[in-house]
Amino acid sequence: MKKLFGTDGVRGIANQEPMTPEIALRLGQAAGHIFSEKGRSGRFLIGKDTRLSCYMFENAIAAGIMSTGGDVYFVGPMPTPAIAHLTTSMRADAGIVISASHNPYDHNGIKFFSSKGYKLPDKTEKLIEKFVFSNDFQQNLVTQKDIGRSRRIDDASGRYITFCKNSFPEEMSMDGLRLVVDCAHGAAYKVAPLIFEELGAEVIPVGVKPNGININDYSGALYPQKTAKLVTKYRADLGIALDGDADRAILIDEKGKIVHGDAILALIASRMLKNNSLAHKTLVTTVMSNLGLDYALKNIGGKVVRTAVGDRNVFQKMQENGYNLGGEQSGHIILRDHATTGDGIIASLQVLSIILGERKPLSELKNLIDYMPQVLKNLKVSEKPPLASIEGYNKLFEKLSKKLGDQGRVFIRYSGTEHKVRVLVECNDKNQAEEIADTMIHFFKRKIGA
Repeated sequence: MKKLFGTDGVRGIANQEPMTPEIALRLGQAAGHIFSEKGRSGRFLIGKDTRLSCYMFENAIAAGIMSTGGDVYFVGPMPTPAIAHLTTSMRADAGIVISASHNPYDHNGIKFFSSKGYKLPDKTEKLIEKFVFSNDFQQNLVTQKDIGRSRRIDDASGRYITFCKNSFPEEMSMDGLRLVVDCAHGAAYKVAPLIFEELGAEVIPVGVKPNGININDYSGALYPQKTAKLVTKYRADLGIALDGDADRAILIDEKGKIVHGDAILALIASRMLKNNSLAHKTLVTTVMSNLGLDYALKNIGGKVVRTAVGDRNVFQKMQENGYNLGGEQSGHIILRDHATTGDGIIASLQVLSIILGERKPLSELKNLIDYMPQVLKNLKVSEKPPLASIEGYNKLFEKLSKKLGDQGRVFIRYSGTEHKVRVLVECNDKNQAEEIADTMIHFFKRKIGA
């Protein structure tokens, strides 16, 4: 069977397989068929980021849903976590986000949320794929009088703004704080500045002029250096760099130093441990996070549980075991007491509440981790065969891992959204890590390099 879904939904270059209007139409029909209860037409939310191709996919998905009798509610450009929240608050059967997150404007993606605001499990994704590639969809089309309707929800942004503000301590105010908020010309360009302003902060908005092709263009979480320069220029108390769909954030302290996801997780976990609110004293993160995070949590009485890459995997582990904090090195932070998916704005609000509560700047609060040197290298590949099937891979991997022993690790995976192989090496000797990473990259270049 063809495979549509990757680490986070369906992804690809717009107007090329699998991201074509035809596939989008079928995905809409699949959603209308699978998520609607028998005897009742379904209700579906569709949100998007600011890419030019979103208009095309939005209409194709909506047409597919309505052809099965489902009703569609458009909310326009909104952060991915906003769709998760609105899907549950509006009692919709599913939420659909059209976004390629951190990827360039010519890419796009389609991801789904269940009625509970959860990303879909593999089983449901496979069911959707089976429907998309079957020849049975015609029998699920309704007669003319039962075709679904569509409408636009004009106050969707206001609902999400209120939701985010409610996650911030009621007794606190941001009066006197100056923030640089970089929205990457993406989905949060309207709502993010308003949220922080309404809580009392002076906001210097950046990346709030989308034109359809400038999303993530040398701005936001992928290029936090820009935000860092503005923090020092305007003498701001904090910089917040969101990605294209605002489900993750990179922070910048008042000295212009970049603070990545591991440090954000450690800081929030330390506060929750202090307040006895970290469930099972456990933080969930992925195999990509620095080993220093494990040691940091151990030093303050907590522990780390790791999952495969992807915030969906992190949330699944949290849900299965009752954990309430998890995230990724890239800045996806899931605060399960507030949200069902990564939310860059809510994570930033939690850090700001710590800054105000401790009466200390982020530069003094962030240094909980002694980082182990880590080297991450990427290589474009022509194909993605199973790693173990590549001649010589197992032998080389074992040799390099043995070289590190228990003083480090080598981790290799394919990107779930791009044709790339990612090589991560972690050990106390940075030069050794570089050497091992280069050896693996050279191997892949010879075997499957693009």
